Amino acid sequence: MRSVLGLHHVTAIAGPAQENVDFYAGVLGMRLVKRSVNQDDPATYHLFYGDGEGRPGTDLTFFPWANMPRGRLGAGLAVEVSLAIPRGSLPYWGERLERYGVRVGSREVRFGEVVLPFVDPHGVRVALVEVEDRPSVPWEGSPVPEEHQIRGLHAAQAWVWRRAPTTRFLAEVLGFERLGEEDGWVRYGVASGGSGRLLDIQERPGEVRGQWGVGTIHHLAWRVTDEGHQEEVRERVLRAGAHPTPVIDRFWFRSVYFREPGGVLFELSTDGPGFTVDEDPSHLGERLVLPPWLEAHRIEIEAALPPLRYPPLVEPMRLGP
Repeated sequence: MRSVLGLHHVTAIAGPAQENVDFYAGVLGMRLVKRSVNQDDPATYHLFYGDGEGRPGTDLTFFPWANMPRGRLGAGLAVEVSLAIPRGSLPYWGERLERYGVRVGSREVRFGEVVLPFVDPHGVRVALVEVEDRPSVPWEGSPVPEEHQIRGLHAAQAWVWRRAPTTRFLAEVLGFERLGEEDGWVRYGVASGGSGRLLDIQERPGEVRGQWGVGTIHHLAWRVTDEGHQEEVRERVLRAGAHPTPVIDRFWFRSVYFREPGGVLFELSTDGPGFTVDEDPSHLGERLVLPPWLEAHRIEIEAALPPLRYPPLVEPMRLGP
């Protein structure tokens, strides 16, 4: 059985788009590798941030639905995304985040890893995790020095009412294995774990049902090599009764969506074609890019979207919760 390969991207719901760009590109120094639209709601941006090339496994993406109510953390949602940084970088990041008025938590040790949790300006829970070796392409235009730049997605956390159905699905359908348990969290990983291949599950039987809204994670996307690999995993999802969608062409990758037994929305995403299929690698994210089937509507789409300043002009203490 071929397992999924790890996280492909994580998508969350943001407030105003410019504030999102100011924080993730300006404060965290991630590259805006694709400026596009939500293909199911083209009047809304879909913003993708990643490493210097936007490679699969590095992308944190957002739907900026500024008029949506605040979401509610609860069972059936992913509740935190963590990002990998080089070992020894936490002092730099602690000082930088505090300088920009970010709500930073206390340092923690989770499964032997040093972690700095914080909350972004719109309420999304994020954590920085020091890792030893994580291949990444630096972004020369980042305001963060190369030796401290974010390397990619590290892990995600999710709450469920009952852990057993979810963990059985992870193991039997997606190919995860149990790696350990700590403080009520059970860590699962694929390919023996490692940065970018981790999911932590916590059982919370008395928790309210989570609700999407500004400040919540919308879905977790898992990497598959190509369409053949995707169909193989999709067939197992179908046999497990999880009701996957047909394959959806997102132009830069192919997608299949389904909910795992605990209610968290998952996606299977192919590694290709990738973000450079329609843009020069040196100019990713600088303009609005639409998939071919939306090009005929560019004028009305652009009229509905707020303008974006990129690269952002960010001054210390302008951002905060």
